[in-house]
Amino acid sequence: MQLKGKKVFVLGERDGVQAQAIAECIKATGAEIVYMDTQCFV
Repeated sequence: MQLKGKKVFVLGERDGVQAQAIAECIKATGAEIVYMDTQCFV
């Protein structure tokens, strides 16, 4: 998947993978993080 130059919304889950971890992986692809949040889906 080509993400370089794309804008990305990152939604993480408190008991799973948090948004900060996902965002670090996404940044490595060259994408721009527009919004990042970790939620609790109970």
